[in-house]
Amino acid sequence: MQIQNGDNRFYIAGDGKDLAEITYRSDEGSGDLVVDHTFVSEDLRGQGAGEQLVRAVVDKARAEKVKIVPECPYAAHQFKKHAEYADVLSPNASGN
Repeated sequence: MQIQNGDNRFYIAGDGKDLAEITYRSDEGSGDLVVDHTFVSEDLRGQGAGEQLVRAVVDKARAEKVKIVPECPYAAHQFKKHAEYADVLSPNASGN
């Protein structure tokens, strides 16, 4: 699976369409990356595509020295599941 970087999103494309994507926006006040949507098509379900997309945003946040607010339920679940992402979890994230 080849993760590609788009405009405020990372995605996996195949057969001329998006098979999976994660979208985010930058919070104007804090500079945090707000992850607002994750989608994985039936074609890729169960293959770790969603986890790879969350990891891509985590890597981006670390590189840019910003934090993440996981608004989307899937991303929030990944942050609970992966303690190693705590360094980029924003104090503005709900549930903190």
